[in-house]
Amino acid sequence: MFDRLLKRKDLASMIAEAGSNTSGLKRTLTATQLVSLGIGAIVGTGIFVITGQAAATYAGPALTISFVISAFCCILAAFCYAEFAAMIPVAGSVYSYTYATLGEFIAWFIGWTLVLEYLFACSTVAVGWSGYMVSLLDGWGIHLPQHISNATFDVIDGRWSWTGNLINFPAVFIVLITGGFLIGGIKQSALINNIFVVIKLCVILLFIGFGLAYVDVGNWQPYIPENTGEFGHFGWSGIMRGAAVVFFAYLGFDALSTAAQETRNPQKDMPKGILGSLIISAVLYVFVTAVLTGIVYYTELNVPAPIALAIDHVGAALAWLNPLIKLGAVAGITSVILVMMLGQTRIYYAISKDGLLPKIFSKVNIKNGTPHNATIFACLVTALIAGLFPLNILSELVSIGTLMAFAVVCLAIIVLRKTRPDIKRPFKTPLVPVLPLLGALLCFVQMAALPWATWLRLILWTSLGLIIYFTYGISHSKLNKK
Repeated sequence: MFDRLLKRKDLASMIAEAGSNTSGLKRTLTATQLVSLGIGAIVGTGIFVITGQAAATYAGPALTISFVISAFCCILAAFCYAEFAAMIPVAGSVYSYTYATLGEFIAWFIGWTLVLEYLFACSTVAVGWSGYMVSLLDGWGIHLPQHISNATFDVIDGRWSWTGNLINFPAVFIVLITGGFLIGGIKQSALINNIFVVIKLCVILLFIGFGLAYVDVGNWQPYIPENTGEFGHFGWSGIMRGAAVVFFAYLGFDALSTAAQETRNPQKDMPKGILGSLIISAVLYVFVTAVLTGIVYYTELNVPAPIALAIDHVGAALAWLNPLIKLGAVAGITSVILVMMLGQTRIYYAISKDGLLPKIFSKVNIKNGTPHNATIFACLVTALIAGLFPLNILSELVSIGTLMAFAVVCLAIIVLRKTRPDIKRPFKTPLVPVLPLLGALLCFVQMAALPWATWLRLILWTSLGLIIYFTYGISHSKLNKK
């Protein structure tokens, strides 16, 4: 039994499969498209929504430090991802890498964690999209009733309660629309993403450029607000918790690795796409956070659309920018949902192909070259979660799942360097084992800073995953059948 849990996939056969491209997935993505997809995934809810909430709740103006800490941790993990993605260019991201290095059981565990990451990332971003869309429609004189534009459930004083609302319909709507784009094919999805990325980058640069003139440095005082006496609420513990929460904002480069099997030249283009999109996005996050907390005092930023609030705060001088900000946010967040949904469907595809999930999820549409069953399933589940639950609960779950996945991929690099030094590595992580160990350590430190309730939900999710693996996965595993 123990031997079955630790069985590994043969690396040579995985690399050969990627080279032969018998999967049915189409290789169409270039390095430029990968960078665009990465920015499309990273720059979205994190910059348009989470910045305000994290500043108001955890770190104050020092959220810029939180973003730098998270970015540094992500860069360490990104080097490890880039090595794996160039060496084993297959769908499945860290799930596939772990299967080849640490064995089936650990691969299932991390694959199930990735499902958590992408499922709740899509849901979180959809809720953020809903907030901006409702605000944009209000500006046009179209007012959606609250009971169809807000979450059905919320956590108040540690207890789940019904809010009196039916469902967050805009969040459900955007998930279903982006799912339709993905079913149409990866090339079509990449084109739509490029359009959205150009729109949101223009809007963000406009906000930074014009907003700098209205920054009041007094709003940065105190830069690190005094801790309230509770861990994670301001002070340095608040900065660390802020880093853990906003870590979710960087997970777009992780989604890129799930599309390795749809990249023209993954050995060269994957490292460029992963590292390039991460660095560009990190710079944008720090600048936007500095301008945002400079215009509006941090205690006022716990709103669904903080950048729009900052524009309103300036007044008539920037009133012309308000509708553009909201429109850019809607376009930008749409691209995030698109890429996160892409990552989620490819995880289902990869796990199903190994037999650990029903084979229906690994069927590829011949015409469009997409796993259409996995896409339809992902859309329906994501839409349901986005319609029922609030932003803060979803974003914390995404962060802990992402941090867990990043820590594992950092450790897996060290294991593979020891066990298989002979494998050709088109891209190498520098300073092994120091850099991967530091990356894993930073991930675990940020996980420790998250609330206990988030850990409890991770434990419940993991328990569900163990039930599925031991009742279905282990007996249907193609590797174990061999």
